[in-house]
Amino acid sequence: MKRALITGITGQDGSYLAELLLTKGYEVHGLVRRSSSFNTSRIDHLYQDPHEEDARLFLHFGDLSDGARLVTLLARIDPDEVYNLAAQSHVRVSFDEPEHTGDTTGIGSIRLLEAVRVAGVKCRFYQASSSEMFGASPPPQNEDTLFYPRSPYGAAKVYSYWVTRNYREAYGLFAVNGILFNHESPRRGETFVTRKITRAVARIKAGIEQLLYIGNLDAVRDWGYAPEYVEGMWRMLQVDEPEDLVLATGTPCTVKEFLQTSFDHAGLDWEKHVRFDERYLRPTEVDALVGDATRAGSVLGWSATVTASDLARIMVDADVAALECAGTPWIDRPALPGWTSPR
Repeated sequence: MKRALITGITGQDGSYLAELLLTKGYEVHGLVRRSSSFNTSRIDHLYQDPHEEDARLFLHFGDLSDGARLVTLLARIDPDEVYNLAAQSHVRVSFDEPEHTGDTTGIGSIRLLEAVRVAGVKCRFYQASSSEMFGASPPPQNEDTLFYPRSPYGAAKVYSYWVTRNYREAYGLFAVNGILFNHESPRRGETFVTRKITRAVARIKAGIEQLLYIGNLDAVRDWGYAPEYVEGMWRMLQVDEPEDLVLATGTPCTVKEFLQTSFDHAGLDWEKHVRFDERYLRPTEVDALVGDATRAGSVLGWSATVTASDLARIMVDADVAALECAGTPWIDRPALPGWTSPR
């Protein structure tokens, strides 16, 4: 039985990756930060009492700011694969908390890599890199595109990218960077723009709210579906030679287009409910991120199938279903062709 350690297991990607690895027969260990309240809602459906003989998911308290704890855990768990998904991952917030972002998103990565080295663990290492590293470089962006980050978050991810490559070259560690473009799902945090939009659509349709305040509508992004992207992460650690790869759909979509599709799906006129708020603008904007995943297709046999418009509908349906479970009525409508409603 293979054994994997996932940092950031309670996040969107971590929860989908844990699901994937469990279906593949792995024993999965996750790093979680100590909190006075439960913060494991995305993986509660996976949890088993560790006293049960067939338990294969185990959670450990720890943090990327504590290098000694990381060494101890790695020595005890002795994983075959390590997936570093933990970070302060909100780009706009990184301008408000640049030091914290640098410490967790940047320095945290080298703490984990050094812990792998010091503990003597013979594992394969995945670093969650980001399209935000490309920043102002014009699209389409691929593995050869120059990095030009436009946020503390993007800069921290560039640092993590290069230390991952350095540990691969200096110590022979099987370590790869997955340069993932935006990928979303119903498990996306509520302050990220896609989820902020789809959650607002559901609440406006239900009569709970009337307005959505948002920033730059013209930003272009390459939005894919998170469950497909964690499959790509796993595949990157199964190949013979370590290689840094871009995962993306290759299809551009503006925030306005995503917003319009979401409102249209609920039978709403977005212009009646959306208002601009400059507080949501970044000090330095990234105009367009559109990836070229040709190399990943060749090396991994991976490609994205869910488009941004599909994604918007999936997420709206999920947020509507969540309100229904809370007792909020919803007017029935025909199912979307080709998709099974989560309701």
